[in-house]
Amino acid sequence: MKRGLCPGTFDPLTSGHLDIIERASGLLDELVVAVALSPDKGGGPLFAIDERVSIIREATSHLANVSVAPFDTLLVDFAHEVGATAIIKGLRAVTDFEREFQMAQLNYRLDSRIETMFIMAIPEYMYLSSSAVKEIARHGGSVSGLVPAVAENALRQRFDRPR
Repeated sequence: MKRGLCPGTFDPLTSGHLDIIERASGLLDELVVAVALSPDKGGGPLFAIDERVSIIREATSHLANVSVAPFDTLLVDFAHEVGATAIIKGLRAVTDFEREFQMAQLNYRLDSRIETMFIMAIPEYMYLSSSAVKEIARHGGSVSGLVPAVAENALRQRFDRPR
């Protein structure tokens, strides 16, 4: 059984995240979307951990081999906890690679049995980030197509924007 982790803050889940999750789920028997608590990331997350988990569960409900779980430990420790042997990361650009390469090397040092695998974002989502989506939504812009419908609705409610 090949089980992998797809970790992130997912604040909010974007269409790019969902694309990586869908593609990774096709490569593995099981995929755990690992939602990081990340309280110190840029003033704290917009959505609480339980909200992010719920959004991702709904957005991935069509993927039978995907589960979603929060974590607040070292990623390698969480991989041990869920029995994962691979960490799946999406890459948009060279700047993502530099950061993710460093993290992959640190994770390898912590446990060389856990492989990090990179999946390149498709061109349609190369520019997309949760930060950009939040900025657009905060100022009343449309995020349709940038995020799954469940995340779009959550953003609309968070920023009190009528449909």
